[in-house]
Amino acid sequence: MNSNQSSTIPASILIVDDTPDNVRLLSTILTAQGYQVRKALNGQRAIATVQEFPPNLILLDVMMPDMNGYEVCAELKASPKTSSIPVIFLSALDDVLDKVKAFDVGAVDYITKPFQNKEVLARVANQLTIQSQQKLLQEQTQQLEELVRRLQNEIKERQGVELALRLSQQKSDHLLRNILPSAIVENLKKGDGAAAERFESATVLFADIVGFTSLAARISALEVVKFLNQIFSKFDQLTEKHDVEKIKTSGDAYMVAGGVPVPRADHAEAIANMALDMQKVIADFKTDTGESFQMRIGINTGPVVAGVIGTKKFIYDLWGDTVNVASRMESQGLPGYIQVTSAIYELLKDRYVFEERGAIAVKGKGDMIAYWLKAKKDDSAVATYSCHTKSTPSELREDPEARLL
Repeated sequence: MNSNQSSTIPASILIVDDTPDNVRLLSTILTAQGYQVRKALNGQRAIATVQEFPPNLILLDVMMPDMNGYEVCAELKASPKTSSIPVIFLSALDDVLDKVKAFDVGAVDYITKPFQNKEVLARVANQLTIQSQQKLLQEQTQQLEELVRRLQNEIKERQGVELALRLSQQKSDHLLRNILPSAIVENLKKGDGAAAERFESATVLFADIVGFTSLAARISALEVVKFLNQIFSKFDQLTEKHDVEKIKTSGDAYMVAGGVPVPRADHAEAIANMALDMQKVIADFKTDTGESFQMRIGINTGPVVAGVIGTKKFIYDLWGDTVNVASRMESQGLPGYIQVTSAIYELLKDRYVFEERGAIAVKGKGDMIAYWLKAKKDDSAVATYSCHTKSTPSELREDPEARLL
């Protein structure tokens, strides 16, 4: 390292040596390079000086009366105020054990006397450069944390009413993770962004509460929101139980996906379990007239594109034919039933109970064989599965477009 580099880093250096000639020589060398120099002729004075005027670097002699360099260094490292100040030992002791002891008490370097001027300057410059880089890294880390805090605040402000309703008591970081998947949040914090990416295999679920439109016409808007919040909060708990990703809600519809943004081999099974549990949960809720709610649920599996697009009001979403077909499975299903594609059936037929519905006309796809997912094969409740419909055949012919998200 060129000794002239030291002048580019303004620094204060404390020289601690009980030999005045050594102190003067070192002071002359360092001052000529533009460093500010302080001096101490013994350990006690050195400690007092460091406490009053903390330097950027300390050059410390080992052999001093009353309090040797090892003791001075150990005391400095024991204090939070001075522990981060780098210490370079200068000593005539050349034994390996002496050097090891110096590093054990916290030294960053060791120069053997008689020293060479260029060596001292090079080692001093090296430690100051390291210290400068560490400070720069700390500043950059603080800037990144501030950017994350600003992002959290911006999202909180722009999601106002919805976030206040669901997450008003949550801290800002928890708030952010309830808006976006954890993996996407981590990417945003690192500055990696959250561009859309393709997943070769994922499972998508759409669910719609039957009869909720007529209920909303009979009760106030506030009661509607309160009621939906109670139901969807239960569904949110199920997403955590089955480790699947809630994508979004739209009115009384709920969308969930498995296998995104973190791929997993059992995403179809996880979504199937989620759907069965949703049917159980919705049965616990009653309308204002005392009737039980029912849901239409549709599931499909296949490749999807998922991610966050745009620069404001971030929403994690899914796109692709797999998503469209899953939506059709829901909209063309029946109240109280979980309608799935043949792709789901082939994946899960050995572990779940299905009933073939037969071919249904799906817009853009033609006739597709659909199945009803009934229960898990090892579920003792298979025989008592109660989510049946009283629908008339005419309901099978209703316009499927009316309930698409």
